Amino acid sequence: MHVIVGAGPVGSSTARLLAARGERVRMITRRGTGPAAPGIELVAADATDADRLTELTAGASALYNCANPLYHRWLTDWPPLADSLLRAAERSGAVLVIAGNLYGYGPVTAPIDEYTPLAATHPKLRIRAQMWEDALALHRAGRIRVTEVRASDYLGFQANSGLGDYVLARTTKGSGAMMWGDPDAPHSWTAIPDVARTLVAVSGDERAWGSAWLVPTPPAISARQAAVRANELIGAPAAKVSRMPYPMLWSAGLFSPMIKEMRTTYYQFAKPFTMDSSLTERTFGLAPTPMDETLADTAARYCDA
Repeated sequence: MHVIVGAGPVGSSTARLLAARGERVRMITRRGTGPAAPGIELVAADATDADRLTELTAGASALYNCANPLYHRWLTDWPPLADSLLRAAERSGAVLVIAGNLYGYGPVTAPIDEYTPLAATHPKLRIRAQMWEDALALHRAGRIRVTEVRASDYLGFQANSGLGDYVLARTTKGSGAMMWGDPDAPHSWTAIPDVARTLVAVSGDERAWGSAWLVPTPPAISARQAAVRANELIGAPAAKVSRMPYPMLWSAGLFSPMIKEMRTTYYQFAKPFTMDSSLTERTFGLAPTPMDETLADTAARYCDA
């Protein structure tokens, strides 16, 4: 059995993939939401309750952290949830598989790879690095088995992505869009199905445990290039993407706590922000979904929405 905490895009994609392979899946969310499919059991529970989470994880081979608290609540919501997951993994013996991101690296000047240190100092960025370091310490002490897969910004329909929700959602319908930072800066975009495939691959492979891995991701392209290519693929007029002035982003944050938090990660879009996932690809025999395939699917779905 596989236990997944969180039913967002990554958790749901992972659940469907496991179920399609004939695995038994238990999904845990506060309201018992998730994909309605054979082999997937939906459970309403508070994952910060370590005793309840341990009970639900009994007999599981892997416990997946696919949760995603609201970004402006990370500092309050992540610590109790991360602690509960560690305790449940230790008590149950399930491999803890964490769906991570690149925030813990902080600003970088070269493509992120397996040698890039977790150098973030801002509390909102540092918390993801601390979660991994706490889990790794328990792994090295022999108390749990853990691995983490790290994705860049998601590319997919309604994937909580700036490129999708703020750009493609408009350009595929013929409207202009604005992107904060530099819309011409190369950026790595990770397809959600690739995150799911990597989570499943590392969950049962001892070579993965005790290390973090970068999700297979296609070569970087800019937000403008992505929008233009997406429209080409679905036969839509040329996409128009302009730069959102930082003062406009700052002002919008006065009215939206989510947009306010984008100031923290502005550096990821102000200049090139890329990753090199070749080690993961070589080690586990994985390959990223071609960019055109993901762009075409995402653009078509936004166009029809």
